[in-house]
Amino acid sequence: MTTWSCMNLQDSASPIMEQLIFFHDHTLMIVTMILVSVLYLMTSMTINKNVNRYMLEGQTIELIWTIAPAVILVFITTPSLRLLYLMDEIHNPTMTIKTIGHQWYWSYEYSDFIKVEFDSYMTPYEEDNKKMFRLLETDNHVTLPMNSFIRIIVTAADVLHSWTIPSLGIKADATPGRLNQSSFMINRPGLLYGQCSEICGANHSFMPIV
Repeated sequence: MTTWSCMNLQDSASPIMEQLIFFHDHTLMIVTMILVSVLYLMTSMTINKNVNRYMLEGQTIELIWTIAPAVILVFITTPSLRLLYLMDEIHNPTMTIKTIGHQWYWSYEYSDFIKVEFDSYMTPYEEDNKKMFRLLETDNHVTLPMNSFIRIIVTAADVLHSWTIPSLGIKADATPGRLNQSSFMINRPGLLYGQCSEICGANHSFMPIV
């Protein structure tokens, strides 16, 4: 999970999130190179006092700054489209879990093997307990297997919610009267924290996921 003064993305706990972090760094490098190039050109044009009175047009430079952005966009869109298709792919899931958003708690259903249902409420913060994360702990945790494809079906009972676990790279909208599905695979053990990412009312910030 995010720690104090952390400037980066959360550590990944799924292959998709690893690819998302790689794509973020890849795009950031391209943006940095463009920024440095443009700043250098602007600075040199501002400082330079030389003027060529015969240079009224430049076909070559216009050709370059028309083709170069197109090539840069190809380098960005190719991995982006690949990631989009990977995130939408639903593999043969080992298990399916259904989550229902309420105001303001989550309900979970395991229906593959035995019928298990439970609600997950936020645990009130205790200042004496130094191991407890404020606004992130719940009374019932969702337990999921590692190295297995898991399908999650998300819906809501009242208003719009969003089931989000940043370290898994998953954000599934919970819409009343509609079932949305997504899949993920956890490749390392641990406690993963998330929150509702839709502004769903007064207690919106009190809907944690563990």
